[in-house]
Amino acid sequence: MTAEHAAAAPLKRTPLYEQHRALGARMVEFGGWEMPLQYSSILEEHRAVRSQAGLFDVSHMGEFQVEGPEALPFLQYVVPNDVGRLAINQALYTTLCLPTGGVIDDLLIYRLEEERYMVVVNAANIAKDLAWLREQARRFRDLQIIDRSSETALLALQGPAAQAILQPLASVELTTIRYYRCLPGRVAGETCLISRTGYTGEDGFELYCEAETAPLLWERLLAAGKEHGLLPAGLGARDTLRLEAGYCLYGHELTEQTNPLEAGLAWTVKFEKGDFIGREALLRVREQGPARKLMGLEMLERRVPRGGYTIYDGSDKSGESGHSEGKPRAIGVVTSGAPSPTLNKSIGMGYVEAARALPEHLVQVEIGDRRLAARLVTLPFYKRRK
Repeated sequence: MTAEHAAAAPLKRTPLYEQHRALGARMVEFGGWEMPLQYSSILEEHRAVRSQAGLFDVSHMGEFQVEGPEALPFLQYVVPNDVGRLAINQALYTTLCLPTGGVIDDLLIYRLEEERYMVVVNAANIAKDLAWLREQARRFRDLQIIDRSSETALLALQGPAAQAILQPLASVELTTIRYYRCLPGRVAGETCLISRTGYTGEDGFELYCEAETAPLLWERLLAAGKEHGLLPAGLGARDTLRLEAGYCLYGHELTEQTNPLEAGLAWTVKFEKGDFIGREALLRVREQGPARKLMGLEMLERRVPRGGYTIYDGSDKSGESGHSEGKPRAIGVVTSGAPSPTLNKSIGMGYVEAARALPEHLVQVEIGDRRLAARLVTLPFYKRRK
């Protein structure tokens, strides 16, 4: 297939595509999918999630079923987190690493039965992750990896009103589902796996269901949530919400050239559990210390930092509007940035030399032909009140 034909390949659509169009969503390309960026406005949808609730279509995510007597040893080998500690109906967050320690993807692993797990991966990485996992599975005999992505839909209901909206439709008592736990049940009469993880910094639930039942669930949830201020929310609000919460986005904070220790994810790397792919490389990083660290970035001037912008040491004297009179040294790069509706200022994340990765350290961000003042802060920017 030529590059021209590959470029012209049609975008994939989730089972809720027609619902998005009916709601007047602005559709954009994301990871090979045609997805809603926004329905009303990113600002309105963001604020709805922080104050009431938002409903997201995340059916573009991938779901793999890993089952068999060797499912656990296989998963323990391919990820750095400790899958062995999972009880049935419990989940964990982890990365999937190369032998170099670089991140192939970040993902969730659910233990659904004694020898059956669900691995949830990012949409743009489905084919890559599946090929990698199947390649590693050759070391194991009694194991199956089944791609359930095309038959599985995923809805995320996020915000302080999420439980009040979902409970009347659910067959299970939602208070029994603790953070990073799940339960099978029925929602609006449809079979679902009801999970409580989230990517917004708010409380909420995820509904894994059969693809054909997703439109009914979407409509029933929007109807049930109307009196609670529920809004459909798109990728735009999803990005500003996760940025405020300090969550990494694959392709930005996480890539095959970054490792979990420099990304602030050391808590997901369990060296004591034994061998896993990337262990030796990550041990060296831990012993030597990461050369750079992921930090939060608050702009002190009214411009927005964007991925790829250079971060300079701001300790040198600066002229008007942060334009340096000397030659400040480049110490890092922005990975994500946006205006924060909650904080009412522009924020970002980026990798900075470890020696300069200090809270309140003054830096400059090169935006166009100017270097503008900013400061480094610890993540997250926003933490909800329990």
